Amino acid sequence: MTRRFDKYLDRDRVAAAVAAAENTTSGEIVVAIAPWFWGRVDKVAEKAFARLKIANTRDRNGVLIFLCPRRRRCTVLGDAGIHERAGQPLWDRAVAAITEAAPTDLTAGVIRAIELVGAELATQFPPRADDTNELPDRPA
Repeated sequence: MTRRFDKYLDRDRVAAAVAAAENTTSGEIVVAIAPWFWGRVDKVAEKAFARLKIANTRDRNGVLIFLCPRRRRCTVLGDAGIHERAGQPLWDRAVAAITEAAPTDLTAGVIRAIELVGAELATQFPPRADDTNELPDRPA
């Protein structure tokens, strides 16, 4: 992704928030920023989920926070392992955190969503002794 999206999101703060959240869990959180595209946000998010290999985590506990700043849309998708334990209410709360903050501070909203998702991942998937960081922390 090019730097042109830095006006929407402080990538360093987001990467630090992802790293902090992942220190408390074996789960993985990925933030992706979409360029302009035609089509439905949810369908593009599903393609990004596959392209970024979020479903390849050991415990199927990866989460995608997918942002479309130019369309003022976002979605949060969780892999099967976390979705069956936390479900749609968690994704809805994460989206609400982003959309409530977005008009003034998108970064703060994304960080709040990361914290919400990270707390649930920590509860459902505590860290393991042999845990590795399976996906990048920096926004894609």
